[in-house]
Amino acid sequence: MELSEASGPRDTQVLLATTEAMELRRRDYHVERPLLNQEQLEELGHWGSATRTHQWRTWFQCSRARARALLLQHLPVLAWLPQYPVRDWLLGDLLSGLSVAIMQLPQGLAYALLAGLPPVFGLYSSFYPVFVYFLFGTSRHISVGTFAVMSVMVGSVTESLAPDEAFLLDLNSTVNKMARDLERVRLASTLSVLVGLFQVGLGLVHFGFVVTYLSEPLVRGYTTAAAVQVFVSQLKYVFGLHLSSFSGPLSLIYTVLEVCWKLPQSVVGAVVTAFVTGVVLVVVKLLNDKLRRHLPLPLPGELLTLIGATGISYSVRLKHRFGVDVVGPIPAGLVPPEAPSPQLFAKLVGNAFAIAVVGFAIAISLGKIFALRHGYRVDSNQELVALGLSNLIGGIFQCFPVSCSMSRSLVQESTGGNTQVAGATASLFILIIIIKVGELFQDLPKAVLAAIIIVNLKGMLMQLTDIRSLWKANRVDLLIWLVTFVATILLNLDLGLAVAIAFSLLLVVVRTQLPHYSVLGQVPDTDIYRDVAEYSEAREVPGVKVFRSSATVYFANAELYSDALKQRCGVDVDYLISQKKKLLKKQELKLKRLQKELQKQAAASKDTPVSIDVNTSDGNIKSNNMEGSKAEVSTENELQKTAAGGQEDAKAPDMCTLRALGLPQPEFHSLVLDLSTLSYVDTVCLKSLKNIFHDFREIEVEVYMAACHTPVVTQLEAGHFFDASITKQHLFASVHDAVIFALQHLRSNQVSPVLVTKL
Repeated sequence: MELSEASGPRDTQVLLATTEAMELRRRDYHVERPLLNQEQLEELGHWGSATRTHQWRTWFQCSRARARALLLQHLPVLAWLPQYPVRDWLLGDLLSGLSVAIMQLPQGLAYALLAGLPPVFGLYSSFYPVFVYFLFGTSRHISVGTFAVMSVMVGSVTESLAPDEAFLLDLNSTVNKMARDLERVRLASTLSVLVGLFQVGLGLVHFGFVVTYLSEPLVRGYTTAAAVQVFVSQLKYVFGLHLSSFSGPLSLIYTVLEVCWKLPQSVVGAVVTAFVTGVVLVVVKLLNDKLRRHLPLPLPGELLTLIGATGISYSVRLKHRFGVDVVGPIPAGLVPPEAPSPQLFAKLVGNAFAIAVVGFAIAISLGKIFALRHGYRVDSNQELVALGLSNLIGGIFQCFPVSCSMSRSLVQESTGGNTQVAGATASLFILIIIIKVGELFQDLPKAVLAAIIIVNLKGMLMQLTDIRSLWKANRVDLLIWLVTFVATILLNLDLGLAVAIAFSLLLVVVRTQLPHYSVLGQVPDTDIYRDVAEYSEAREVPGVKVFRSSATVYFANAELYSDALKQRCGVDVDYLISQKKKLLKKQELKLKRLQKELQKQAAASKDTPVSIDVNTSDGNIKSNNMEGSKAEVSTENELQKTAAGGQEDAKAPDMCTLRALGLPQPEFHSLVLDLSTLSYVDTVCLKSLKNIFHDFREIEVEVYMAACHTPVVTQLEAGHFFDASITKQHLFASVHDAVIFALQHLRSNQVSPVLVTKL
């Protein structure tokens, strides 16, 4: 019984193996076709250059349909709002808008503080840009408005260009806060206009692809470093300290050192207020996570904390009794529009471009995530225009630069939001707060806003765990993450971003300079060629070397490609060529010496006396003179023939071979370059390929190319690569074609267009 039970699994395994083998045999395919080089392939496939479509011509076409398409493209609300399903989506959008507005109120107040501005300007930035994006945006789920990273970037600009030290009163060290705030608002609104101009301009010239240069590790490393900057910037409110304004490289380090130095001066009331607020917010967030399925809407912890803290501060008089700093008067109503200050553009242009790129990168990355999840398309160029118009119009109405918030976008999606009607609803709620309710929060402690900011940083600070995951997944991406993080921490947000992008692009160049080079072998009974170092069953074809690079060949790595090729082939090509030239030069010198010796012998033979019988008859004298002259001529001709014959023998192909010269011969007679990885060629690549043909032919190895894409072949033709010595008959449709031709060509010593390849 035990034997039969043990044999059962064995029989099953054998049966499965047999079934798999039969399945593989059924999948076998057999192809018989003529061996094809590039010339024959073009003839067989009737190759012709593809007709180019000039996209710019459509830009100048005028028609009713074209005008309508442009209008719907640049004003997307006209496309989706008439088709809005009111019954299905309106309730969800209204509830979602209310939830987002509840979050946006405390975040707007807090992030204005982060930007170095009075809190009411955070409310303005939560109204105007949101409504503008409702009209021009293509994402249905992102929540546009104040965002921590953008606010801290704005804060670094306002605090560096309008520091507290520039607004000290003459009598004492008291800061003129009104004058300082007015100047900072002017800076922030002008910065917003400039950011909007950059974004709209880049969007109109279809420059939305610029965000592709910001890889995910770069963006995550940058936002993590920005979160650390935000955290450090809020410590002065948590501890109730008055710190100096630092800007430029190492400003974060100086701020941390000053906080540590002034810790004994902390206001206890501010510390307790921030701690209690933080604990309450964390508890509410934990409850929301656990009761998510049972709650129709998440508990508005931030709003409840805001109302409770304001009430306690007003009743207990925290400012007067415990020295806790509060928000102060909040004006009711909207401010009139104001033109930006063009004289500030020169000071702000660098920061504006950095803020424009970062804001767009955050918005488009979130927008694409939601679009992929819900099955619609986000136009990156129109998103750039929409975000730019939001900042441009917002800047005219005293707003600071905005982007989209990750936390609010997630709330907008999870609470049933389907379109930007939710965003418009949220902006209307904010408008009501600005007009009627905002002035009630003048006793709100700044420590509460600081605690709200710090608790909301949890998601970005958790990105520190990327270090562990990237260490396992891709260490090059980890290097980008770390360099971005460290550069942003040490050099501040603007210089840190520039260093991160430069390092990321430099790393791309370095990676193309260090590709994987491999010698390929044939997988048995197939036309497939793989790296012999990775595939143990792959075997090199005797007499044929197949070489491949994993990257395209261009000016930065063309020389490295040639060096790697010569190294992997196992032949010192340069040494053989130099030795061959030396030996041929020696032969030429020998021939020249031989010619000189023969010329000397010929000259000596002219001077040698000839004995002639002298007869008195004139006829004998004439005959003897003629014979003597004939003898001299014949002797001279023989010497010249001997010299010429020796020179021809030296120049004959058999005398110039490596074997004839006593040099070692390569173990292969043909080299096949697999060019399937080439996406383009430049002039340096063309010269490098020509040099490879020349060098290997010098050591009696014929070179072939294989698997070139059609655009690359076109570029080879345009660069006059093909000539009498290198024709399209040296370029083959596949590596297998080239290998078969190399083997057949060795045997037949002639080009045969009817060779057949069997797979």
